[in-house]
Amino acid sequence: MDRVIKKSKWNRKRILTIAAIVGVVALAFFSWYLTSGKSKLNVNAERITISEVKNGTFQEFIPVNGVVLPVTTIYLDALEGGRVEEKYVEDGAMMKKDQPILRLSNTDLALNLLSQQSNVYNTLTQMQIARNQAQQNTVQKLNQMTDVESQLKEAERIYKLNKNLYDEKVIGLQEFKKSENDYNYYLQKKNLTEQLLKQDSITNSQQLDQARQSYQGSQSALHLYKKKEGDLIVRSPVDGQLTSLDAEQGQSKNKGERLGQIDVLSGYKVRVDIDEHYISRIYTGLVGEFTFANKDYKLKIKKVYTQVTNGRFQVDMEFESQAPQGIRRGQTLQIRLALSDETQALLLAKGGFYQQTGGNWVFKVSEGGHTAYKADIQLGRQNPDFYEVLGGLQPGDKVVTSSYENYDKMQELVIKK
Repeated sequence: MDRVIKKSKWNRKRILTIAAIVGVVALAFFSWYLTSGKSKLNVNAERITISEVKNGTFQEFIPVNGVVLPVTTIYLDALEGGRVEEKYVEDGAMMKKDQPILRLSNTDLALNLLSQQSNVYNTLTQMQIARNQAQQNTVQKLNQMTDVESQLKEAERIYKLNKNLYDEKVIGLQEFKKSENDYNYYLQKKNLTEQLLKQDSITNSQQLDQARQSYQGSQSALHLYKKKEGDLIVRSPVDGQLTSLDAEQGQSKNKGERLGQIDVLSGYKVRVDIDEHYISRIYTGLVGEFTFANKDYKLKIKKVYTQVTNGRFQVDMEFESQAPQGIRRGQTLQIRLALSDETQALLLAKGGFYQQTGGNWVFKVSEGGHTAYKADIQLGRQNPDFYEVLGGLQPGDKVVTSSYENYDKMQELVIKK
């Protein structure tokens, strides 16, 4: 008798099908797990920088470069143009006031000087001729005055005599009137001569004054030309050191052209270039520090030049005490220019992380030091060494401060020792 054999429900085909389905589901679940969780990245501890957040003294400052210059510099410009005939000293020489530096020649100026000298001599000659003529005219008028006075006296004598004779009926009326008319004539002539003499004196005085003024003007012009000729010898205006002398024998220099400068060595200042970004925060009285020969020195802003050139402006700084021994003109100093007073603050060392985060977040290291995770923070002021932490971190926290260029999209860093 045949026996009925039951079919098995778990045959090979079914098992393979179920296994495939489970595998697909597991794969999908694993992918979902990986994508839905935190993105991590393994980093080598030697390739990152970890800094500790700490309390400390904070001062906002910027690093600037300054050039040492003399406190006073006097520029030498050519007062008169000409050809360099002779140099008495060389660049760098120590000068005394009025010591000659170089000599120029100017042919046109020499010719003008000769012409002006001739004008002075001609004016002087004309003035002497005018004075002689005035004196001769005055003598002539005085002689005329003497003659008129003599004639008047004689006419007066005859008039008085005839008047007595006429009163006594000795002479006639006609003879008396003639003597009276003669007397009145010479009296009027005397008055007229006095007026002419007075007017002539005034005229002569005016002519002499004009001639004198003309002569003095010619003399002044001659003196000016002689001074111009003297200016062809360039002299040191003060005691100091001659620098930047730009003149060679045979070279032509125009009037007003820069020849060099005299540095007065009574002290030094520092000329500093600053980025125009800080122009609103720079004012006189700000203090900067620099190190020279392993010793710290302080400078104070004395003058601010607000003109901006190529994105930068300049300030002059003076030493708060004496300048360091051994400092020289033209030397460059690296200065820390303070923009604020010292205050206590929570500090985080500067690093490349700021380029990717803008200071809005950092990778904060866990307590064990094996991982670092994103943490939102708030930063305030900064200087070349530190950021001022305003929120998100506490003293003792450790932060990855090196660049985040390769892992700024990660949520967590796994630090491998």
